[in-house]
Amino acid sequence: MLAYEFEIWQAYQKEKMNELNRDIKVCIVEDNQFIKLALEQIIVNAEGYSMVGSYESGELAVEGIPQIRPDVVLMDINMGKMNGIEAVRILKEKCPEVLFMMCTVYEDPEKIFEALSVGANGYILKKTRPADLLAALKDLYLGGAPMSSQIASKVVASFRKKEEAKVEKIENLSARESEILEHLVKGNLYKEIAAKLEISQETVRKHVYHIYKKLHVNNRVEAFHRYYGNSRMAD
Repeated sequence: MLAYEFEIWQAYQKEKMNELNRDIKVCIVEDNQFIKLALEQIIVNAEGYSMVGSYESGELAVEGIPQIRPDVVLMDINMGKMNGIEAVRILKEKCPEVLFMMCTVYEDPEKIFEALSVGANGYILKKTRPADLLAALKDLYLGGAPMSSQIASKVVASFRKKEEAKVEKIENLSARESEILEHLVKGNLYKEIAAKLEISQETVRKHVYHIYKKLHVNNRVEAFHRYYGNSRMAD
């Protein structure tokens, strides 16, 4: 990464840290009008969250989201011509700072893996209770990678199969990066990791950025299985 790009990334992270007390800006992408309305009402009526956009197709989302720059997007998968996975792939290139929570009825391991591979940051089922949905959005915004237990088990199994089929050469992590990765996979938030290691949250974010870049991944679950899966096979 070029120096000026890293400076831009640092400036964004610093700005986000300074805005933790404001409402989390949420956008919804859902083609089912009944479900979209229900999700909108959950966000509108929740304290600490703000609805900044709502789209009924992947095409409209790709056009609109770069303009409104939400913090978190609740993204459906099965939509018309452009599905949610393709929309995330395109949007991650246009606005990489936006976080995407796949919100779907699917528990198919291949769809889960595909969504995470293109840049999704979390994966939650539509049947999730409103309170749990809001908690997951907050967790995602604060640096977590929320995923239901059913989905997490499917992700683990899916990554294990893919790692067994193909081992990619990856860069070694430093001792500090490995330490932070271990905390990440335990579910610790950035602020918790910072407190335990006696470093700043900004430093944690910088290390996480380098971990994901070295491992060519987008989230903590994928990072853990990419790194430790390859390490075990190398032995």
